[in-house]
Amino acid sequence: MSDAPKVKGPASYFPSIEQKYGQPINHWLSLLGTLSGKKHMELVAWLKAEHGLGHGHANALVAHFLAAANKP
Repeated sequence: MSDAPKVKGPASYFPSIEQKYGQPINHWLSLLGTLSGKKHMELVAWLKAEHGLGHGHANALVAHFLAAANKP
């Protein structure tokens, strides 16, 4: 059994996002960085509509992106 700590929160979705959509997480975070002035659910809707992500995966990416953007 691994001694590595279990990843929690939005980042726990990252391995399955990379596997399912074939792009690294930084790709998705960079795309989100090109949008400004949008609210959480607007970003989620954009990822779903423009890139075909599922709701849970889009939500996890946006939550992580916004949390990182709001860190001091």
